[in-house]
Amino acid sequence: MKFEDLLLEIGGFGRFQILTLSILCLTRTNLPMHFLLHNFLAATPSHHCAIPQQEAFMNLTMEEVLLISIPREPDGTFRSCEMFSHPQFHLLLNSSLQPENNSIIQHCQHGWVYDHSQFTSTISTQWDLVCEQRGLNQATATFFFIGVTMGAVVFGYLSDRFGRKAMLLLSLVCSVIFGMLSASSVSYSMLVITRTLTGVALSGISLIVIPFAMEWVDIQHRTFSGVLISIFWSIGNMLLAMIAYLVREWHWLLVAVTGPCLLSIVCLWWVPESARWLIANGKVKQAHRHLLRCARMNGRKDFAVSPELFLSFHLPQALRRMTTDKKPGESYSYISLFRTPVLRKISLCSGAVWFGVAFSYYGMSMNLTGFGLNVYLSQFVFGIIEIPAKMIMYVLVNRLGRRQSQAWALILTGLCIGANVIIPKPFTSLRSVVAIMGKGFSEAAFTTVFLYTSELYPTVLRQNGMGYTSFVARLGGALAPLVFLLDEVWKPLPEVTYCGVAVCCGMVAFLLPETLNVRLPEGIEDIE
Repeated sequence: MKFEDLLLEIGGFGRFQILTLSILCLTRTNLPMHFLLHNFLAATPSHHCAIPQQEAFMNLTMEEVLLISIPREPDGTFRSCEMFSHPQFHLLLNSSLQPENNSIIQHCQHGWVYDHSQFTSTISTQWDLVCEQRGLNQATATFFFIGVTMGAVVFGYLSDRFGRKAMLLLSLVCSVIFGMLSASSVSYSMLVITRTLTGVALSGISLIVIPFAMEWVDIQHRTFSGVLISIFWSIGNMLLAMIAYLVREWHWLLVAVTGPCLLSIVCLWWVPESARWLIANGKVKQAHRHLLRCARMNGRKDFAVSPELFLSFHLPQALRRMTTDKKPGESYSYISLFRTPVLRKISLCSGAVWFGVAFSYYGMSMNLTGFGLNVYLSQFVFGIIEIPAKMIMYVLVNRLGRRQSQAWALILTGLCIGANVIIPKPFTSLRSVVAIMGKGFSEAAFTTVFLYTSELYPTVLRQNGMGYTSFVARLGGALAPLVFLLDEVWKPLPEVTYCGVAVCCGMVAFLLPETLNVRLPEGIEDIE
């Protein structure tokens, strides 16, 4: 007897599953508010060098003071990182002239002046992470994703060892603690450390929620459940835009996006541990209790005495026969993912796909320019774009299958990024349309990969598999913001890099097995 047969007996998608999904969806909205927070936390407003002894120019307007103190770019804008070593008063007579002698131009000597019209304060303005320190600003996101990467390894193993619910609660509690510590940071070093630890904690939520939900629903509703939970990522995206619009000071912004984790902690106490995990680990009595609770909520009061499952006092024995052939004392680890041929191939290919998905997604999500909109509206639009993409994927993964949907979504993401390298800059409308399409394909690829991966690995290794693939994905997420710095080598190089990685990794997805309408594997022998 398979677990799916039991789910049909107790109601594979009833009131119990709907309430469980609702709570897990609420939990998932916390993720994008931190994962994409860098767009606002580390935003760099327009700035210029601070001008010393500015009171000496009281008879000049601010524009004239800047004209004699700051050199200009070819397009007429003032430079952000350079100033004249002494005032150039002759420019007041002919502002079109620019000094040809570069020896009178120097880097900012007295700090910077920032435009606070859009952001009251960010970490860029707090610690002057601009110009020569620009790399430290981008590194903030990289350190966060390094934390997420480490957390994927930790929580992937622990949730297979100690259970889904316990580790999800631990993840949420730690997220609140480190999120609040980040908000109270008094130095850049403290912020980097606390954001890295926040990334470790949040990784548990990212890793556990979808497989946890998949283990409670029947085959027919797995796709729907996966897409529904993924839609709440997009809702979190939009919530981030609204919260950031209302809270313009970075300390309080961190408090605002961390607070909802407390609500998730309260709600999660109701959700029971995964019965599938309990059975796979020999905890049959607990699984029996949760299954009876599920049956009662779903109106299947005859479940305990159904002829197919014998009498109620025989039910634990029936459940015990469903456990995998796990020997006493045997444990699984990440090494188990590479011990057998088929599982080894799945692990290598799924790792490559996850890297490509995360690398291209965060490459697009952390570049909110090109829409002709302000940063808040761009973030909100990005969230809205994702929802129809997920609706379409709901249909496609059930018609075309997981493998084809995954591969083509990722390949088309790369092609859209590459197209914007070729399309001339004056064609802003066309570039915006292509960027929107690319963002949609990118989110479609991310939606599919979570569902697909949770179906590829057996129950005894599912969280280890999700931990491993999430680890590889977060490497992609950690590298994505640093790739922006390559524009100093060649302006289109970041986009070319995102394009190439997405297309290559999309092609690797064709090597994975199809899982459409296939029972979730319980043990390694089901895979092999």
